[in-house]
Amino acid sequence: MQSGIHVIKANNQHTEGISKVCTDGYWATYGNSHPKKYIQRIVDEFYNVDRISNEVTISNKHWGGYFVAVENGNVIGAGGGGMIGDNEGEIFVLYIDPHRRNEGIGTMILNAITEQQEGFGARKQWVSVQKGNRKGIPFYEARGFNFKYEKPGYGNVKGEDFISLRYSRTV
Repeated sequence: MQSGIHVIKANNQHTEGISKVCTDGYWATYGNSHPKKYIQRIVDEFYNVDRISNEVTISNKHWGGYFVAVENGNVIGAGGGGMIGDNEGEIFVLYIDPHRRNEGIGTMILNAITEQQEGFGARKQWVSVQKGNRKGIPFYEARGFNFKYEKPGYGNVKGEDFISLRYSRTV
């Protein structure tokens, strides 16, 4: 990890950077395994500037807001989560600039989200990773998440059968 990287709570000045890093990260993760139409639909729904602009102004236990990794004023990673039960948190999103992988940036963001969720009372943490995600699965397993079960992928429409893998760990 480079010393000039700081993980902070996102605000409106980070909106475009969050959109870009999440969009680029999603395409890098699924570009070779999922149809382009599917990827574009998910990116358009979740990582558009208007939605993110709204989400950076919200912060409660159900959505703790975005955390960003910033270097020289540029967003190079983004993630967020929230509480899904009295003592269970979930990582909803975590992406890194695809050219900046393996520098510890994802771990820094995960740690910030985890610390926030522990403050909300989390003792267990969940994450969903699409089956076949060769970037996310090893990342979460290396940080103590264990596979629990499969379920239909979020965002599937008629004719799509993507599978989401549910992982959890004790925090």
